[in-house]
Amino acid sequence: MNNKIIIINGPNLNLLGEREQSQYGSTSFEQLKENCLKKGKEIGLEVYFAQSNIEGELVNIIQEARKNFDGIIINAAGFTHTSVAIRDALDLFKKPIIELHISNIYKREEFRHKSLISGVVSGGIFGLGAEGYILAIISLQKTLLNEN
Repeated sequence: MNNKIIIINGPNLNLLGEREQSQYGSTSFEQLKENCLKKGKEIGLEVYFAQSNIEGELVNIIQEARKNFDGIIINAAGFTHTSVAIRDALDLFKKPIIELHISNIYKREEFRHKSLISGVVSGGIFGLGAEGYILAIISLQKTLLNEN
């Protein structure tokens, strides 16, 4: 049964609600986590949440996810634009992956316009704020149901 997903969050996302509210909104990381867990429960998904500021830890989480999860939602944050290692780990996952960004990376600085991970994910959600996480959960659930 395809009902276990992990939401992986990259650097500085633990500071949501404190940093650049004009870009990221006022929802705290803990509120975001609670909202995601609640939505998952409502639609029959087991949702796990992970966050790290360390690239290698994120790679380890993705590698472990291959054994334990049916899908990934990832907000790689700043590593989106720089990490070949995270891209390679995601490429090995071979199950549905949704790339997520709270802000619209294409309306920001030029260096943020290039996502190294977009080429290995199933789809992406950009610029819809914290609500993007809820939309990603719903989308991933629909994707998993269609694979049965």
